[in-house]
Amino acid sequence: MMTVTDWDVSQLRDKVERACKRIAPLWPLKSFVAVNPYMGLTHQSFWEAHATLERIGGTGLCMPRTYYWQQLKNGRITHKDLRAALREWGCVRDVSSLEQEITQNRPGAQMPFALFTDILGHAEGQDWSGFVVERISQYCAAYFDEGQALWPFPWSDQSLYQGWIHFMRYDKSPGIWGVRGLREAIGAWPDSAEGAIVQAVRDLDVPWQAVDDYLYAALWSVGGWAGWTRYRLWQAELRGDDDGALRDLLAIRLSWDALLYKLQPRETGKRQWREWMVKVSEPPIPPETAIPVDVIFQTALEIGYQRQLPGLLNGPSRLPNTQGNPVAQAVFCIDVRSEIFRRALETVAPGMQTLGFAGFFGIPMAYLRFGDLEPQAHLPVLFTPAYCVSEGFDHQQNPTVIEKMRIRRHLTVHLAKTWKMFKTSASSTFAFVEAVGMLWAPKLIGDSLGWTRPVPHPDRVGIPGTMHRRLQPVLSHRERSIWSGHHNCTGIPESDRPAIAASVLRNMGLITDFARVVLLVGHRSSTVNNPQATALDCGACGGQSGEASARVAAALLNDAPTRRALKQQGIDIPDETYFLAGVHDTVTDEVQLFHLDAVPLSHTGDVAQVVQWLTDAGQMARQERAILVDRGDRSRSVVHAKIRQRAQDWAEVRPEWALARNAAFVAAPRSRTWQRDLAGRVFLHDYDWRRDPSFHRLELIMTAPMIVAHWINMQYYGSMVDPRRLGSGNKVLHNVVGGSIGVFEGNGGDLRVGLAWQSLHDGIEWVHEPLRLNVLIEAPQDAIEMVMAHHETVRILVENGWIHLFQIADDGYLHRWGWDKQWHRDEITGS
Repeated sequence: MMTVTDWDVSQLRDKVERACKRIAPLWPLKSFVAVNPYMGLTHQSFWEAHATLERIGGTGLCMPRTYYWQQLKNGRITHKDLRAALREWGCVRDVSSLEQEITQNRPGAQMPFALFTDILGHAEGQDWSGFVVERISQYCAAYFDEGQALWPFPWSDQSLYQGWIHFMRYDKSPGIWGVRGLREAIGAWPDSAEGAIVQAVRDLDVPWQAVDDYLYAALWSVGGWAGWTRYRLWQAELRGDDDGALRDLLAIRLSWDALLYKLQPRETGKRQWREWMVKVSEPPIPPETAIPVDVIFQTALEIGYQRQLPGLLNGPSRLPNTQGNPVAQAVFCIDVRSEIFRRALETVAPGMQTLGFAGFFGIPMAYLRFGDLEPQAHLPVLFTPAYCVSEGFDHQQNPTVIEKMRIRRHLTVHLAKTWKMFKTSASSTFAFVEAVGMLWAPKLIGDSLGWTRPVPHPDRVGIPGTMHRRLQPVLSHRERSIWSGHHNCTGIPESDRPAIAASVLRNMGLITDFARVVLLVGHRSSTVNNPQATALDCGACGGQSGEASARVAAALLNDAPTRRALKQQGIDIPDETYFLAGVHDTVTDEVQLFHLDAVPLSHTGDVAQVVQWLTDAGQMARQERAILVDRGDRSRSVVHAKIRQRAQDWAEVRPEWALARNAAFVAAPRSRTWQRDLAGRVFLHDYDWRRDPSFHRLELIMTAPMIVAHWINMQYYGSMVDPRRLGSGNKVLHNVVGGSIGVFEGNGGDLRVGLAWQSLHDGIEWVHEPLRLNVLIEAPQDAIEMVMAHHETVRILVENGWIHLFQIADDGYLHRWGWDKQWHRDEITGS
């Protein structure tokens, strides 16, 4: 066994970097986008990662056995699925024996990798790990605060670790728990994070072969704050910079272990720690040859859904005739919630064509709303904004009126923040309740009964409704005089617009056969009193509403000079084609169209017809979605009223199901899925490989929207299979941390990540299913392989089994990418 004297600091530094790379970033509440919580483990196969997570945290990538038993009883998992799973794993077992075993508790479940605080807590009957996590969490909340606290943190100008050293000299909590001599020990402790990590590993005498697991387990124990500091590192790396907060956090967690070990007067805990270190230093026991029953049932669950895949597709005999220009076109985000609305719209308007494209519509921008001080990025977090587009009024508006509106908005937002700070501050909470408690009753009653809207939309605070209609995206720096601010928000230069417009149209597959009216429909979610509300908005827009992206895209494609330049690139948009922006509210299934007063007189009749179709489609979509939302009266009027009430109910914990039940991603012509009921479970991206001779669009789809869909899929997966670490608990108990950093469940503990229980479970049964994303692409096999060969991230996800990849052949049959890196005519789906 290698001892602590056999390695040097550089070797340990490599292990620290490796542990840090295993952590997935946690985006703040203002852009709470979905991220694969297993991102740092994708270099392992899916089932190798399962074993790693079981070893480190005790919970892998499978559900509790009671879940699988319930799926077997209700027919979701069948004997046919189990037999197919056994064949996939090469197992020879009897299905009846599987049924019997799944009803039993797991024998000899592996103990998670213990830190010293875990061992000490077991020895003394006190939750030392909970205490340490609480102290670290409260310190991090104060250090990273973004304006929620009334008093500034005194050591925020120092590194996270050095600030902690100062903080610990004043923290009295360890003394209450009986820790003596901590202040003196802190005074003698290394003053650098790297020195502390080295000292801790040596003092605890961690065997070299166990260091990797120990470091990862330490970060895993404060996984929420590890995710936040990883996000800071992610942002720094985009700037070509570095951020040491994640390493500092690791140093703090290890220091707690080492200092408690040093100061612990009783030998029981120390002795058990040394015994544990001997155990983890022993050679690993060879894994059993038998595949665990949990793995077989999880495989069978996924096979059960994959059997449905052929039914989602039209074969050659059912492909619709799409010749001729459609009466109208509508481009929606690929979000699974759009699938229901698209299908409804195609039903009520048979002559309308719908398309699916990432909801930022290919505009790589940040957007500065009127009166705001900071622009927001409106594009996938994988990208960096190339432009900043502002919002302002047209030149016909009185400049004096504009300035008054700007001042009013600034003042209103400032007062709202000040009022909120006053109400939530520790010094005024009780006085506020005593002083205005009864006077606030009408407001609470109105909010509860839906008579008033509890929280106005922050983007529109202080702007009268008549002024909303005049707000326009400002594409050119020549119009900068209509907004004020310190940002270099110069818009999209006129010279760049043709190339961007051409890219937008080509990537969405719309370069010929334009209709008279083309809708560009983003999406947003209208909910109140929900700290994680941005998780319900557009992931392709960085957790923002898709409204701004749709409006900018429409303005760009209606721009006359841009259209003239597009003709030189072979894209001839007819003069009679008009682009109109809208936004789909995924709670109410209502679509709002913008700038209707600017529609040409020649198109008013067309737009009026489109509005009617959208209204009818909304009614149909609400009826379908009501099955999941409400089990009561489903008449159209009642459903609409109930859904609107849910959107404005400040106490509603399930205003919508967002992307729950997502299971597949399809990149193919819409004709392949036309009139097929995909049940709101499929990301739909339009793609026709015959119009993509260079396969550039295919490459873009597989490296951006497919990756984002995988992230979303894994966030839901992790929140369900490991809700304690990768979910965010009970939404009712959420408290915002640091202004917009994240949430606590209650008033402490670790920063929570992932989704709340109410986003996955309806109170009676699970709504979501933990399935890896099934990706179906209609393109030549060698083209798909070329993308994988050129992009390691994509290849790893496919070859390590984090997604299931299928190729749709011209005849509609499916071919699966196998473990042997070959295509196989799929047997599970019956193709």
